[in-house]
Amino acid sequence: MTISQNLTGILARIEAVRKTAIAPAPVTRLIAVSKTVPEDGIREAIAAGQRRFGENRVQEAQAKFPLLKGQFSDLELHLIGPLQTNKVKEAAALFDVIQTLDRAKLADALAHERDKNGKCPRLFLQVNTGEEPQKAGVLPREAAALIDHARKLNLPLDGLMCIPPADDDAAPHFAFLAKLARDHGLANLSMGMSGDFELAVKFGATHVRVGTAIFGTRTLLPEA
Repeated sequence: MTISQNLTGILARIEAVRKTAIAPAPVTRLIAVSKTVPEDGIREAIAAGQRRFGENRVQEAQAKFPLLKGQFSDLELHLIGPLQTNKVKEAAALFDVIQTLDRAKLADALAHERDKNGKCPRLFLQVNTGEEPQKAGVLPREAAALIDHARKLNLPLDGLMCIPPADDDAAPHFAFLAKLARDHGLANLSMGMSGDFELAVKFGATHVRVGTAIFGTRTLLPEA
C-alpha cells in the first residue's frame, strides 16, 4: 500500500465510525505523524491532499518543514512531543499548534514569548490520564489548575490531548478526557493513534494522530 492509499483508507475508516457513533465531534481531523519520515514521504502525503502533520521534536521539524511550509501555505504543523522551555522560541516560530502544554512553567514561557514576539501557537493541554511517571502530561487532579493558569495568561487554549497507557483499555481514558473538556468548555480533543483512532472517534475526538498506519514502521532516531 502506498502512503496515498493508506491515507484514503484511514479517512474512510474515520467517516465510517462517525456515521455510527452516538456523539461524534462535528469534524475529526487527521494528523499525519511524520516523525522520522523523510521529506519525500511527507511530499507524497501532501500530494495526496494531507495538510496536517505532527512532529515530536522541534529540531527534526526545523530540518524538514520550513521549506515545505513555504511551498504549501496551508500546511498545519502540530508539536505532539514534550516541549522544553528552552525550545519555546523555536517552537512558537514554526508550529501552528502545540499539543503538549503540561506545566505552569511552560505556560509562563509561552506567554513570555507571545508578549515578546507577538506569536503563540494554538495550545492543547496534555493530560497524563494513566499517571505514568515516565510520560509527559499534567496529572488529572492538577489539570483544572493548569487550565485556569493558562486562561489567566490569555493563552489560546483550544483543547486537551492524551496518550493512554499502551496496555490499558483506552476507552476510559478517552471518556475521561472528553468529560474534562466538557467541564472546562474546551472544544477540541486530540486522542487516538494508529491502533485506536477509531475508538477515539467514537468518544468525540476532533483530532487523531496517526503515523505507522500511514507511513509504515520506521526506525526511531536516537535521543538528542
